[in-house]
Amino acid sequence: MDWSALSVSLRLAAFTCLILLPIAIWLGRSLAYARFRGKGLCEALIALPLVLPPTVLGFYLLLSFGRDAPVGSFWAAMTGSGLNFTFTGILLASLIANLPFAVQPIQRAFEHVPHNLREAAWCSGLSPWQTLLRIELPLMWPGIMSAAALTFAHTLGEFGVILMVGGAIDGETRTLAIAIYDRVQAFDEQGAAQMSALLLLVSFITLGLVYGLAGRRRWVRG
Repeated sequence: MDWSALSVSLRLAAFTCLILLPIAIWLGRSLAYARFRGKGLCEALIALPLVLPPTVLGFYLLLSFGRDAPVGSFWAAMTGSGLNFTFTGILLASLIANLPFAVQPIQRAFEHVPHNLREAAWCSGLSPWQTLLRIELPLMWPGIMSAAALTFAHTLGEFGVILMVGGAIDGETRTLAIAIYDRVQAFDEQGAAQMSALLLLVSFITLGLVYGLAGRRRWVRG
């Protein structure tokens, strides 16, 4: 087991979930309730990482994070350092790559909250913020859990985007998925098999959690 790569992967997955979930709740709620021109375009833009090859997304992010690009130059002016080949860079790339995995389950959960229930909360004197905290979030927690599980698992297994943006710097940007690739290139099949088994186990547990929560939601609604 490459413990350094595992540590980087776990830190990346944890930070991605912590940062992305509040953003996904705001975006998911806005897309679920709002009706505006261009909504389909916004949903397509969020879902784009699902169909775009990871190396293509990573290539565009690599260009965007460069010091000659607006994003990269702004970051360099603010912090004095670049984004490419740093942990911060792969974290930003992970946030973008995982956006649909976080937003879509939360959006679907908000869409299943009855509108008359929210109206009743408003008539009872609750503000929109209180309605969100006391009514909506308790009802849609399976969606939030599904989003967190999918985001965490997908981050652990992400390869193309992270490799393009971060390279394979040990202890900084070299994740478990990249370590598996390196072990295969070095003909270390046993090491690659051990790390692959760990990712397989995490993926299986994640899917079991997601489908279990989805089944529980259908049972409660029924």
